This record gives sequence, structure tokens and C-alpha cells, in this order.
Amino acid sequence: MSVFSSMNVAATGMTAQQLRMDVISQNIANASTTRTEDGTAYRRKTVYFEEKATTSFDNILNGYMTNYQPNGVKVTHIVEDPSDLRLVYEPDNPDANEDGYVEYPNVDTVTEMTNLIDASRAYEANITSFNAAKSIAEKGMELFG
Repeated sequence: MSVFSSMNVAATGMTAQQLRMDVISQNIANASTTRTEDGTAYRRKTVYFEEKATTSFDNILNGYMTNYQPNGVKVTHIVEDPSDLRLVYEPDNPDANEDGYVEYPNVDTVTEMTNLIDASRAYEANITSFNAAKSIAEKGMELFG
């Protein structure tokens, strides 16, 4: 694997984690949104990653890893969480149903903050990896320069 490949892998990881942090921030910001454009309560969103241009397991198992080049990560899709919304009894709320319950988003702030810390740490790990690859390239240029 070349130094530039490792920089590319780290850069794709940073991009993916940045999008993940943006979606988590959107979840936290809408934790109390009872009415969106379509008239329903906000639903929590989750980001899914996948390796870019994956190598089949058969190729890896059969020893073809000598020519394997990692391609980084990509966001495959962002999905709304189908879990139940929280029902809170607030008969005076304009968004209350006929029984007096208001549907609140299925966002748990503690879970979102934990996910945000996780995404932040992953982003930092990618920065560390990128800087290490950059340092290796600089040292190589010093040797041959």
C-alpha cells in the first residue's frame, strides 16, 4: 500500500465521520420537534458506512491480499429509525392527538452524545493516521532529496 493510498483511506474516513457528526447534530437539534414539513414528529436518522469497492472474501481467503489496495469508506445511506415515537400526555399542546398525547421524536440525547463522541474519536484517529502517512512521506523525501 502506498503512502498516498493510506492518506486517501484516512481522508475518506474523515469525510464519512464528518457526515455522521452532522446527522447526529441534526438529531440532537430536533430532539423536541413535534412537527416537520410532512406534519409528523421528527425521526432519528442513522448513517451507514461501507468499504469502497470491496474485495470478495474468496479472494482474501485464497491469498490474493498481496495486491489488495484499500479504497476507504463511503456512506451508503442515511436511514430513519423506525422505532416508536415517545408519547407524552399534553392535552393543551396544539400537536396533541384526540386522546391528548403528543408524539415526540425517538431521539435519546444521551445516546446521541455518546455516538457524537464516538464519531469525534474516529475522526481524530483518521487525522492521526493521515498525519503519520504524511510524516512517512516527508521522511522519505528527506532520504532521497
